Amino acid sequence: MPENRFPLPGCCSSLKRRILLASGNVHKLEEFRRLLPEGYSVEPSLPDTFFPPEDRETYFGNACLKANACFPAPDRLILADDSGLEVDSLDGRPGILSSRFAGAGASALMNCQALIREMKTVPPEKRTARFRCVLVLLDGNSGRLIGSAQGVVEGRLTKGILGEGGFGYDPLFIPDGFQVTFGILPSSIKDRISHRAVAVRNLVNLLESLSA
Repeated sequence: MPENRFPLPGCCSSLKRRILLASGNVHKLEEFRRLLPEGYSVEPSLPDTFFPPEDRETYFGNACLKANACFPAPDRLILADDSGLEVDSLDGRPGILSSRFAGAGASALMNCQALIREMKTVPPEKRTARFRCVLVLLDGNSGRLIGSAQGVVEGRLTKGILGEGGFGYDPLFIPDGFQVTFGILPSSIKDRISHRAVAVRNLVNLLESLSA
């Protein structure tokens, strides 16, 4: 998938900066509120929003499913993301199945423990991995795709949980250039280098160029 997917002609003539986040994850809501620059507001999806099973074969497809579940959203943009941890020694798994690596309904801790077990015999030099995030943005009035962007952060996996910060696989992932996991690094650093931070910057740059 290309890093940025450009919008349909004419769909950005009246860009709004009110964003509805297509997610029930409170951690993601907090993170997007930190990552988006001043002038953008992020609202949570309605509590009774039904999100269909994430059964597409790509992050982009799953993100589109989430975004469309929140349509319509009058006078707002609908933002959705799908992200995953790609482990080289596991041929890219868990990837799009990251949130349910230990099974449907698995907690973050259960997923981390399942990954630790599967990686138990993998030597340090082969524990390379990356986080990938794909964002999509829809016009809440028309449902048209405005744009999409992705972000990637490279790193390596620890042999056990280190840190209590972040969420998901953060306590297992040490980003390149650092010696501690996202579970230990302060949010000020994570918000600068994470896969989601990179994707947000790419998307905002696209929006700003279109509205200029």
